Amino acid sequence: MSNSLTAAAIASFDAQVKHAYQGASMLRGTVRLKTGVVGSTHRFPKMGKGTATQRVPQTDVTPMNIVHSNRTATLSDWNAPEYTDIFNQAEVNYSERGELAEVIASAIGRREDQIILDALDAASTTLTVDQDVGGTDTGMNTAKIRRSKKLLMQRGVKFSRGNQTLVIAAQGLEDLLGDDDANTFDKNAVKALVDGEITFWLGFEIKVMEDRDEGGLPTATGLRTSYAYDKASTGLAIGLDFRTEVNYIPQKTSWLANGLFKAGAVDIDSNGIVEITSVEV
Repeated sequence: MSNSLTAAAIASFDAQVKHAYQGASMLRGTVRLKTGVVGSTHRFPKMGKGTATQRVPQTDVTPMNIVHSNRTATLSDWNAPEYTDIFNQAEVNYSERGELAEVIASAIGRREDQIILDALDAASTTLTVDQDVGGTDTGMNTAKIRRSKKLLMQRGVKFSRGNQTLVIAAQGLEDLLGDDDANTFDKNAVKALVDGEITFWLGFEIKVMEDRDEGGLPTATGLRTSYAYDKASTGLAIGLDFRTEVNYIPQKTSWLANGLFKAGAVDIDSNGIVEITSVEV
């Protein structure tokens, strides 16, 4: 086996992986993002609220004494490696290379999503919507989404399209499509019963996440936790954005294709995060 591989072939593979990665990662655009982080931690600044005071003529002003604080994300290193000999014919085996690119990109994309989900789950003062909202021991329903919106707005979240996200499981989508309000969906632009999907509802962009080996949305004793959150509530810090390496390993007489990634996430303001508990069967 030749241990030479043209730079053009490596660059082509890297481009394939990057393209696939953009489609595999689901949650990056739903949180605050900081790239190019140097070191193992990154601090996201957080500014508290201020209260105006009435002016009294000829007296000193009263400072609002706004609290400034930070939330620290700890970055960790991740790899998605695989030995392969498909690079023997790198210029012609595009289908095999494409499949490997998809596998590596998807693995890193799912890990990035899990880093964000873990930060949402770890939020210290997260608001909650329990499984009885909309009925007793209920699955995902529109009443839970309405309650989530109310809780976020009570905490000062300003809704604008694309800045609020609801992440649910496939069971949650099935529940919503069977909800009585599904008829309401179809009277609007959603057309849920026609397309079999719900992309926006009550100001939330809805993302459906499959079951994942990395963990995915938490489950326990027949209950699923979903998340409704504001973009400013959570931060993702990236030290090494996703890239690939392809190296020949003589001991294996194979090429090692590897995806590399360094990132960490943290809740910046848990007032902007709602945990929704629903029953799953």
